[in-house]
Amino acid sequence: MCLALPARVIDIDPSRHHGTVDMGGVRKQVSLALLDHVDVGDHVIVHVGYALTRLDEDEAQATLALFARMADEAQADKP
Repeated sequence: MCLALPARVIDIDPSRHHGTVDMGGVRKQVSLALLDHVDVGDHVIVHVGYALTRLDEDEAQATLALFARMADEAQADKP
């Protein structure tokens, strides 16, 4: 199973091929080479170190809210 996560771009290097993203407080360097144009503040889907596509703000927030709800439910199921 593969999992791609939404992340907010917080920094882009001058070559625009790599950037730093924030994933719920975790910062990670990712390749932006697969996308034509990304700006700081954009949300992207990240999988194995590559930004695959851009998301609009509403879609990113809805996805993050779903992940948070799933995590809360998993915690509630633990004995």
